[in-house]
Amino acid sequence: MDISINTPAVLFPAISLVMLAYTNRFLALSSRVRSLHEKYQSQEQKHLIHGQIKNLRYRIKLVKNMQALGIVTFLLCIVCMYLIYIEAMGWAHVVFAFSLLSFTVSLLLSLLEIQLSTKAIELELSDIEGLEDPSVLEYIKKKFERE
Repeated sequence: MDISINTPAVLFPAISLVMLAYTNRFLALSSRVRSLHEKYQSQEQKHLIHGQIKNLRYRIKLVKNMQALGIVTFLLCIVCMYLIYIEAMGWAHVVFAFSLLSFTVSLLLSLLEIQLSTKAIELELSDIEGLEDPSVLEYIKKKFERE
């Protein structure tokens, strides 16, 4: 099965949107790190802030790798298009497969980062007593009991 020059080009809008989302994540994380660093310097709740900053540092590394893999995906798609243009179809297939693999790993890292973001929120709320982490079934059950 041959691929046309349009096949890797189809990924361009998807990659662009994902890269925009990754950049927004990075900007939000860096802003949060700066504000927490200020609090940490002023000696407010150091143990809680230290855990949050540690989580954010790891998440920033993930976002950096997500962005790098997105750029690699872009570049591989461009190389694939060139290979199709010069009719080196065997290499074009291989390069396109690697671009898809790179994009997949980028999205999996994004999923991991999203999971970590919920842990960061739980850590921030950990100092409030009485908060429960109900399952979805418990939430639905309580909702119907109120009605």
